Amino acid sequence: MNHWIMDYETLSNCFVAVFKHYKTDETHIFSVCLLQNDYVKFTEFLKENVENNEWHISYNGLAFDAQVTHNIIKNHDNLILMEGEEIAEEIYGYAQEAIKRSNNREFQEFPEWHMTVKQIDLYKLNHWDNPAKMSSLKWIEYTMDWNNILDMPIHHETKIATQKQLDIIVDYCINDVAATKEIFIRSKPLIKLRKNLTDQYDINLYSASEPRISKELFAYYLSKELKIPKYDLKKLRTFRSVIKIDGLILDYIKFETPEFNNLLNKFKTVELNPNQTKGGFKYSVSYRGVKTHFGLGGAHGAAKAGVYESDEDNIIMSSDVTSFYPNLAIMNKISPAHLDKKAFCDLYEWFFIERKKIPKSDPMNYVYKIILNSTYGLSNDKNSFLYDPQFTMFITVNGQLTLMMLYEMIMEAIPEAIPLLQNTDGVETIIPRSKVDLYNEVCKKWEEITNLNLEHDSYKKLILADVNNYIGIDDHGKAKCKGRFEFNNLALHKNKSKLIIPKAIYAYFVDGTLPEDTLKENKNILDYCIGGKSKGNWQQVARSIKDKEGYEENLQKINRYYISNKGVKIIKVNKTDKREIQLESGRWMQTIFNDIKEKEWKDYDINQKYYLDAIEKEIDNIMGINTNQLLLF
Repeated sequence: MNHWIMDYETLSNCFVAVFKHYKTDETHIFSVCLLQNDYVKFTEFLKENVENNEWHISYNGLAFDAQVTHNIIKNHDNLILMEGEEIAEEIYGYAQEAIKRSNNREFQEFPEWHMTVKQIDLYKLNHWDNPAKMSSLKWIEYTMDWNNILDMPIHHETKIATQKQLDIIVDYCINDVAATKEIFIRSKPLIKLRKNLTDQYDINLYSASEPRISKELFAYYLSKELKIPKYDLKKLRTFRSVIKIDGLILDYIKFETPEFNNLLNKFKTVELNPNQTKGGFKYSVSYRGVKTHFGLGGAHGAAKAGVYESDEDNIIMSSDVTSFYPNLAIMNKISPAHLDKKAFCDLYEWFFIERKKIPKSDPMNYVYKIILNSTYGLSNDKNSFLYDPQFTMFITVNGQLTLMMLYEMIMEAIPEAIPLLQNTDGVETIIPRSKVDLYNEVCKKWEEITNLNLEHDSYKKLILADVNNYIGIDDHGKAKCKGRFEFNNLALHKNKSKLIIPKAIYAYFVDGTLPEDTLKENKNILDYCIGGKSKGNWQQVARSIKDKEGYEENLQKINRYYISNKGVKIIKVNKTDKREIQLESGRWMQTIFNDIKEKEWKDYDINQKYYLDAIEKEIDNIMGINTNQLLLF
């Protein structure tokens, strides 16, 4: 099969298309403009794609490139009669309409199922269209250390009149296609999984995000169980004018302490507008020296920053609820109101049981995990047939209160216990080793009350900054790095700026390596790099002194740079009101590094002090507040 990594560039009077074979790198370049007219060759190529059942693999192609493709196919009889520049102008006009529809979150003219050229959209597949993960191709180029992060150097309204201009556009498009191919290579396991699911269920899931996979497969099985067409099932929703929390709280939820009883009473007074659930309730409880916060995102609490270690007398216990949110629904027979309760809960439980039977190495184990975990989120998505915000609130509220029951039961049974973390589905606690049996008994009692199960582990060491940022080393020496301390195998949408800092923090606390030594030893320039973004009306500029005069250069929207002894100051300037923000406040200078150039290490001219200061500040944040290390015992 000749599947093609592809990208289009549409300018006011110029259209460029680049296709690269996904295996062989065979490349086809088509230009349609005043200078060159490859329209016939291009449309013949598209015809071959259709006839041979070849696929286009793109980044955000379903919302843009594929729309342009199918508009060209639809209007081919008219376009072929035009001159090259006229064709490009027509394509440009339609492309701008597609961009506008996308920006306004409107339906595009050509839905995926209607397309004659099959598509794999890596943007959709990786769920980078999700607001929480939103990532442009340029940002992904930065996070995967692409050699040349290049923004379109010519504005789309520019009239292309020279070969040099055309060559610049073609080179830019080639670079984007090469980057898209790299994303494709990294996405191969995801694509293979989606191919298998597509073949098994006869549902096109090639460009499906994980929530969409969950929605489609849940609908597939539930429609069979309820004996109603999937089309009719997908139209179902439950809309509510108000959600009263008091009626949702499970009967078994009870507390002994005034702190948590007050919390329970506060929850019982909450009435939510389903359309305004964000910030619907925010409470906090101070108990045993730890302040725990409650809201729609779950319960979160942490002890003071510090380094906590197990020793011969004390141990850090970690207990997480197994498939917490799914099992709250399963065990309490709760479903979205418009769905048959028994059918929903039986199916939900079936996914849970089946997953336990399947080895973790089997891709279907991961598929069932997706279904189990995504259902909760989909219950608060108006575009999902699972939508019932009361179901969402049932899980959210009871999840927090149930976890706090466990927390309180442990603390009250073991007065010597020191709480460390409470975070959504688990708790970390320091207890005397002599009380481990009692700890297990308390956990067992909680399991009997709730019909939920706990998974237990223990830590040798917990390096804690706050509830979302910590390093845990378990008894087997395996590290769990969270938040800003993550540095290995980061998801591509995440910000990988200044990886040298979490690496140095880890080396210091886990291996005993001084930050100065880490900086001396680490000569990977990319670990020192930072990603700078600008959106909307903000323009990045580089300011410097040349020949004793100030100099300013407009930069791309996304730039890779590092802190250097000499260089430029990168400033974000608002085009409307001229406000200015330094990307790095203070006197620090930056070297722009969009195009990776290998040099002798000294020639990079890295400002070691900047990075050392940042590392030491993080260490002080942890150690300066609490150097406890279980000295309380």
